[in-house]
Amino acid sequence: MTASSNSRPSGRTADALRKVTLDINVSKHAEGSCLIKFGDTHVLCTASLETRVPPWLRGQGRGWVTAEYGMLPRATGERMRREANAGKQSGRTQEIQRLIGRSLRAVVNLEALGENQISLDCDVIQADGGTRTASITGAWVALYLCVAKMKADGLMSTPVMGGVITDQVAALSCGIYQGLPVADLDYDEDSVADTDGNFVMTGSGKLVEIQATAEGAAFDEAEFQTLMGLAKNGIAELVVLQKQAVGL
Repeated sequence: MTASSNSRPSGRTADALRKVTLDINVSKHAEGSCLIKFGDTHVLCTASLETRVPPWLRGQGRGWVTAEYGMLPRATGERMRREANAGKQSGRTQEIQRLIGRSLRAVVNLEALGENQISLDCDVIQADGGTRTASITGAWVALYLCVAKMKADGLMSTPVMGGVITDQVAALSCGIYQGLPVADLDYDEDSVADTDGNFVMTGSGKLVEIQATAEGAAFDEAEFQTLMGLAKNGIAELVVLQKQAVGL
């Protein structure tokens, strides 16, 4: 099932992604950084290296990769209160940053990383749908650059790809909008979608995580398979962009 060019608010066809750009080394101090843009969704992803691990991992000969996620107060149409001022993170924020961390750890050999920790910070500058999937896709680029710097600085002898980093990982939102399965939902679609899904996959096409929810009408297996196909093809495009960004 396909959508005509005037079926979506943006005029995109069902399988078309928004314009995606990945600008690297945008942060002076971070060991790795990437400003990723999915249309009007902009996320700054930075990777920070600590030559130590959390106390519960000390002496085990392996490292750790973790993530934090947040939205700037005017990332959306109305100013949001900073969660730091509220005294705690929202359940949504905690769920998203755990998803980002799980997704990145799925493609990292923690033993090869040694007793080092890499923290990925994903800060949403501007939100127009798909912030978690953009965060995962951009965070992988920042992670790669961080590990490459570790290698260049002599902190490890293991290869970057195939050693510490076992594969790429990227993510894409797909859903059912006005009865039609579509890829890369923007806010106008996501806010009224019948079904909303987030798909996380590796560069080799393996599944890391799927989140799919019927927001309105329930969806059937055939519709889910269509969403899977859209996600697989869209993520393949993102993998190519990741490679181009880091020079693979």
